[in-house]
Amino acid sequence: MELLIQTPSRLHLSLLDLNGSLGRIDGGVGLTLKKPSLVLELKEKGTGVQVEFIKPKNLSKSNIEDYVDRIGSSAIKMMKYLGIDKGLTFIVHENFPSHSGLGSGTQLSLAVGKLISDSVKHEIEVPKIASIVGRGGTSGIGVASFENGGFIIDGGHHCDDKREFLPSSASKALPTPILARYDFPEEWKVILVIPDVKKNVSGTEEVNIFQEYCPIPLEEVQQMSHLLLMKMMPAVLEKDLDAFGDSVNRIQDIGFKKIENQLQKPVIGEIMNLLRDAGAPGVGMSSFGPTIYAITDSVKDIVSAAHDALEGVGGYVMESEAQNYGCIYR
Repeated sequence: MELLIQTPSRLHLSLLDLNGSLGRIDGGVGLTLKKPSLVLELKEKGTGVQVEFIKPKNLSKSNIEDYVDRIGSSAIKMMKYLGIDKGLTFIVHENFPSHSGLGSGTQLSLAVGKLISDSVKHEIEVPKIASIVGRGGTSGIGVASFENGGFIIDGGHHCDDKREFLPSSASKALPTPILARYDFPEEWKVILVIPDVKKNVSGTEEVNIFQEYCPIPLEEVQQMSHLLLMKMMPAVLEKDLDAFGDSVNRIQDIGFKKIENQLQKPVIGEIMNLLRDAGAPGVGMSSFGPTIYAITDSVKDIVSAAHDALEGVGGYVMESEAQNYGCIYR
């Protein structure tokens, strides 16, 4: 038995409500991307859970360790749920960086869960897999990207189900309901700029930030909601790039996204400004970064500016676009 699955990556544009005065918290808006992608193969062989890499020389030691830990943890949880006791080997054919703001943790965990459940002909819905492997505790964007792709808005958690402001890594809440999902214009290109800087916020520090800065002022949550409902969402449906880009630019200075940006190294903001100056209609940072994204229909100038921005910093630039479908078997 061999199965090979390919998953997308995702941009997390912003959390929506870290105030909670209406009885719900979190909520989010995000976009599914074709590149970078994860390609993971499952074979029934060996003993226990084994992980192999097709191109280990292209991966950092920390990235390999993170993938091994994530695959092993998710596999054990799924095998325990299904009552499976046999040797499984996972082969990583393609990957993307961990802790970069592109959602690798969720995609990897869900891919493992789906491969295992499908290998024993036990069909499980994606949100259920997410709950088994422990993903989607703050944002539902990664889970929805894995399942259906596209441009996604999730409705957050009821405060009875999640009583504290916590990042996904520390939350055991169930995945969130999806309020809206639209095809995103594929003619709009997404330029990813991933500077070679250590992620400024992660782990325990990320938990502390949620505790320190939340609740977000209600007026900023209202401003974010207004901008999303009356500008960003219509811009996607009407394919209005300038309006969408303006929405992206504005949300960088509102609510929890403002906090995420303020806590970054100065180079992140400098690169974002350079991309806007080069003509990108919308530029933002995904999640806690360090990945920066530019939405544009003029690739050449933005890519050139991105390479210039990375001089002296290091990193890489990738051209991508929306993916309006979820994971696929290859």
